This record gives sequence, structure tokens and C-alpha cells, in this order.
Amino acid sequence: MGRTYLVEEGIGQYLTELSTKVKPYVTGLLIGQCSPQRDYVLRAVRTPPKEQQQEESVGPPKLASLDEEWITTHATQVSRMLPGGLLVLGVFMVATPELAKDGQNALRKLIFSVEKSLSKRRLWKLAEEEVSDRAALQICSATKKVVCRTYDVQDPKSSAKPADWKYQSALTASWLALGCTVNVNIHIPLLATSPSHDLEKNTKNGLNRWSKQIEDSVFLINGQIKDEDTELLEGHKKLRGNTQPSAQFSDVKVLTQLCQGTSARSTATVQVCSGSINLRGAVKCRAYIHNNKPKVKEAIQALKRDIINTLSDRCEILFEDLILNERPQKKNFEREYHVLPQRLFVPVAGSSVMLSDYKFGDEAAGEIQERFVEMLDQPVQAEEIHIAEDISTVDICPVTDNPSDTQQAQLTKTTLLLKLQQNMGLVVAAAVAVLASIFSFNYFSD
Repeated sequence: MGRTYLVEEGIGQYLTELSTKVKPYVTGLLIGQCSPQRDYVLRAVRTPPKEQQQEESVGPPKLASLDEEWITTHATQVSRMLPGGLLVLGVFMVATPELAKDGQNALRKLIFSVEKSLSKRRLWKLAEEEVSDRAALQICSATKKVVCRTYDVQDPKSSAKPADWKYQSALTASWLALGCTVNVNIHIPLLATSPSHDLEKNTKNGLNRWSKQIEDSVFLINGQIKDEDTELLEGHKKLRGNTQPSAQFSDVKVLTQLCQGTSARSTATVQVCSGSINLRGAVKCRAYIHNNKPKVKEAIQALKRDIINTLSDRCEILFEDLILNERPQKKNFEREYHVLPQRLFVPVAGSSVMLSDYKFGDEAAGEIQERFVEMLDQPVQAEEIHIAEDISTVDICPVTDNPSDTQQAQLTKTTLLLKLQQNMGLVVAAAVAVLASIFSFNYFSD
């Protein structure tokens, strides 16, 4: 038996309206949430048209002109605007009857392309027990017939499986929300051997290490540690028959472990660096979870991924902005300060869920509104835009005094061995460092 997709009722009307504008087809993304029992579709978003498409629409209809790169780029942009718990669930196509035969093959190709593009950016991996099926929805613009199939994106040879597509009113009117503020102070060294001071690559490597700390953190939900296999709503009254958006909000505290376990052995290596990157600020994170007996582990996993994604995404946005503004590559770079884009939230009509985006300080509300229309096909009022946090910064610091080549060779050979010992239940950590006295090594400080 195939998967079941519960779909927000308004999506049916949206897809019907798209079918009246098809010339000869339109593609788009399905946004929602996976769960072990069923999947939930919150929104369908058409692919933004390219300007030159108007001129290319001459000749017989065909799917060979599908711009795969344009569609995957749209999926990347949309994924940044999704809070924890939401993801791109699949793709859809509304097409004329002449294209029906080739439609499913085109959708299959798009599903794997989109997943490949999105997985490259993630600093986390799908868990073994996670749902890896993605939906391919095909609608005939003439008959309005709906065909939904799924493909397992973890299996390149996956064949189509049938799936149920069921509309439901007020599907996300009372979803559960979790929120937290995470104080960030990440120090990332820039290795002297890194070519051209590759800031983006070094930053991603540093965030990768930081993301593992987030994965290992302890999460307190409303001040309590809850067993991950218990129901999130245990002890709470479920809202029944509620058609008005009304989220139950849980405040979460994130406790990051300061040291390794007592049995761990660690080796610290001293490396020659050309500078450092420091990320500082307090970031607002949010995740949403369905209200059909969700487990604590589902909610915490959604929030963990939002914490990791939101910092990674805004670093990507910053570097893209620097490239667009043609920031020169300096061999001997000077100290630089950059402001990370701030996070904002916008409500979804008829839902307790809010979508997300990022803005730089000089961006006007009108630019944000245009982006929501282009990326999510959703009009937004200026007063609905809620800036969630203060400014976070990126500080890029060079080394002022570079050691000589001889000293660099000595430094790269020097290691500090950290030995952890356990005595009567108390952990004693001792670090012994022996360095040559002919130079001093300056760890970067603010």
C-alpha cells in the first residue's frame, strides 16, 4: 500500500486555477512535512516563469524544454524560507493531455535533481528510519484528473509507487510550534594552506563541526527533559474542531555540552593559520510539527535542523551577496566586519504555521514582499512581516604577525595531547603543552 498525502484544501483550488493558465504546462514544488504514518502538504508553489519563456513558447508542446536547473534553483531558494519541520515534499506538473505520457518521466527526473541539489547543502543527514519517499503529482489541465506517485530518493533505481492524495480543511490550523534562541559564538580558523583564503569553504567546515555540537545538545521543552519516544502532547489537551489558526507553543532551551564524555580521548593539533572567522549573535529558531500524536524525537529533530539550517543558510546568503557585489579577493586581506541577514517570519493564511525569510539591513519591506510573491506565490502585507531578532555579525580577522617559514614548519609538527582520566566518579582533564621558546604563538582574540 502506498503513502497517503493529506493536503490543505486550498491547494486544490490553487492547482485548478493554474490549470486554466497552462500553455502547455506548469511545474512547481510541494511543501509540507513527512511523518511515519502519512505526509502533510501545506502548500503548492508554481515555478517562477523566466522572462525568455514568453518568446520561446512557439512550436508544438514538448517537455524537452523543461529547465531542470531553473527548477532546482527555485527549490533551493524555497528551502531557505522553510522553518524546521517543513521541507520540499515533491514536485507537481499541470499539463495538457498531449504531454500526459511523458509527464511522469519528467517528474521522476525532477524529483531526483531537486533532492540532489538540496542534500548537497545540508549539514545533516537523513536518519535511517526517516521517510525518503517524495511525491510526483501530475494533473491533466483538461480533465483535472490527479495522479500521485512516489519515488524513494535514497534509491536511484526506485520505481513509481501509487499514493493517495486527500484534501482536508484546516489541516494545519492547530499545529504545534517550538521555538528557541541560540547564542552563537563560533570561532573558525583560516588555515594558511587554504588557497586564496577560501572563506566560504572554511566557514562551511567550521559550521559542520558546530552542527555536531547541536546534534549532541540537550533540549529542554518547557523546562523539562522528555523521553524522546513519548508523545509531545502527553498531558496536554488536544484542540478538537478548531478551524481557527491557534498554535500550541513550546519554549525550548538548548544546552550545549562543554566537554567530551569521560571515556573520550582527544588530540589537539596546532596549525598555522592566516586568520580567523568569528560568527556572533543570537539567532531565533522555530519548528512546526503535526498534531497527530507527534513524538518528542520528531519535534526535537525538526528544531535541531532549523538551528543548523538557519545559520548555514544566512552564511550562504552573505557570500552570495558578496559575490554579486563583486567583492575583490585580497591575498593579504584586512580585517572585515559583515552583518548576517536577519530572520523574519510571515504567517500562512488559515494556518498556525509561519514561513521564514532573511533580510539585510538596507532591504525595504517592498523587496521582501516581492520575494514572497516570486518564490512562494504568496502576497504578503508589510505589517505581517515580523523581524524576529537583532543583528548577528561575521568578523574576519587576519594574523598581524606571520611567523617565518622555519617557525611554521615547527608549528605544524607540534601537537598537544589531552588525556582524560576518571577517579572516583570525578573527571580530571589535564593538558600538557611543550613548545619551543624561540617564538610565541598567538591564538586569535577579539
